[in-house]
Amino acid sequence: MAKENSPSLMEVVEQVAQQQQLKSTEIEESKKVLFQLQSQLCELEGQMSTILMETKSTEKLIYQQEDDIDSTKLHCETLEAHNTTLCVENIRLKFEIEKAKEEFEELLTKISVYREKIEAHAKMFLEADSKLPVMSELSEKQQMVKMLKEKKEELMHDLQNPEGKIIKQVQRKIARLEEEISTIKQSIIAKNDMLEEEKKSHVKLRKDIAVQNKRCDAILKRLHCQLNKVQSSKRQWYWNIQQMEKDAAKLRKRLGIAE
Repeated sequence: MAKENSPSLMEVVEQVAQQQQLKSTEIEESKKVLFQLQSQLCELEGQMSTILMETKSTEKLIYQQEDDIDSTKLHCETLEAHNTTLCVENIRLKFEIEKAKEEFEELLTKISVYREKIEAHAKMFLEADSKLPVMSELSEKQQMVKMLKEKKEELMHDLQNPEGKIIKQVQRKIARLEEEISTIKQSIIAKNDMLEEEKKSHVKLRKDIAVQNKRCDAILKRLHCQLNKVQSSKRQWYWNIQQMEKDAAKLRKRLGIAE
């Protein structure tokens, strides 16, 4: 009776073969899963390398934008220093013009004093001529007066004559001073024009800097957002990789494969 209930050897062999076949099938499926997981791990590692390269490129772009901002600020400071130098030069030229005007007025005053002296000498000679006490000295005095009159006439002629030495000297000084004043005025006009151009350029540059700052701030915000997203994705991938490694370790343990 016991022999009738116990399975035959053929049935036992078939059961063992089926179990072996089932175990082999499970092993093959586990190997396929392991191969797929390893392929996904390699792909994730490649993606992680690409993301790291993109992150470095993004950081490099951020540093470059910061360097551009620093260069623009330095150029603005240089223009402000140049503007200050032009203002100081303009003030100095104004002082020089005032000084030249004072010298010209002093020269005109000296000419007026010289004319008054000549008129005083002429008056003195006339008075001396009218007050001669002795007739015997009349001839001598007349000669002296004549000589003085001639000298006076020469001086007056020299003063009234445009070709006279004194007039020429004074005219040369006046012309030189006028030329210097004209040159200084032209220089001041040119400096003022340059100053206006510099001011316009300075205003335009300030506007450009403001636009660039806003643009750079927007770029920095966008890059920071991208960096945060990349870092978040990076953490998620690390976590996924760790989970996959744990799953792979479990499968290896189940399959009896040494790590």
